[in-house]
Amino acid sequence: MSDTTARALALLDLLQTHRHWPGPELAERLGVTERTVRRDVERLRDLGYRIESLPGAAGGYRLEAGAALPPLLLGDEEAVAIAVGLRVAATQRLVGGPDTTLTALAKVQQVLPPALRRRVEAIAASVQPTGVASGSAVDTEVLAQLALACRDHERIRMRYVSAAGEESVRRVEPHTLAPADRHWYLLCWDLDRDDWRTFRVDRLSDIQHTRVLAKPRPLTPEQVEEFIVVAMSWTRTPVETDAVIDIGIEDFRAYMGQWAQGSTPEGDGRTRWPVGGSDVRETMFGLSWIPAGAEYTVDLAEPQRSELRELLGRMLRALDAPPTPKPARPGGVPVG
Repeated sequence: MSDTTARALALLDLLQTHRHWPGPELAERLGVTERTVRRDVERLRDLGYRIESLPGAAGGYRLEAGAALPPLLLGDEEAVAIAVGLRVAATQRLVGGPDTTLTALAKVQQVLPPALRRRVEAIAASVQPTGVASGSAVDTEVLAQLALACRDHERIRMRYVSAAGEESVRRVEPHTLAPADRHWYLLCWDLDRDDWRTFRVDRLSDIQHTRVLAKPRPLTPEQVEEFIVVAMSWTRTPVETDAVIDIGIEDFRAYMGQWAQGSTPEGDGRTRWPVGGSDVRETMFGLSWIPAGAEYTVDLAEPQRSELRELLGRMLRALDAPPTPKPARPGGVPVG
């Protein structure tokens, strides 16, 4: 392989791993001049790769989609990851059904060396996808666009419809895509709310890439998992109320962590926090997590308000009453 060909392949590999490269950085990584980079870009264009040139101080190069799929350069680990991912995707509830992913999987596995094929089969056999297959349908194109934005830390605009049917345009920095509880979720930094937010992917549309790269915001796997768990429980419920708590918003969020999602400052050092459940007992359980010693009010509507009052009244009477003696076994020995 000539030096020119090897350099062009190295350039292609770099262009495939990032959405945008400044010209000077490409030249530095390849150990050549910017003029040589421009010549190599033209060689790749002649081979069918659509490479966009952006002028100016913030300019550079980016690999664009073309009319046909050009050859891709994949490392061993990347090829294994794609093959395993296609196997998992074929079992999930993706728009278009499993046929497309199975066809793509067949093409990838056909060219895999035997050693890599055995790795794919071993990993895929141990992966047991759960839940998503019976959940909401997700467009693979939407997933692909979000995956690119997560990889590149690129800010995007998107349209989102909440569980209540309210539509909004959000500006976010995508962080992670995660399947859970029969749905796909996008965890991202919401620029307008200045906080982390989690969105159901099947409610997203009209994704617009801004080409603005953001500094990554680190999260531990445990934090990501907690965000997703909170999002899974954050749905409209039959019984809902707002608790107005005598705690400032910052102290409340520090105490509750991600479970403070939806809380808003109420003024004068107070916080409004939505609480709900499938019935009044679950709502009572949610209220029980309010920090100890903090006074609060609720606007629980009837008849749930009366149901909760009766439930709590019986609990208080049970606590105030003397305990009932345990029955004795024959011979006068108490049971238990």
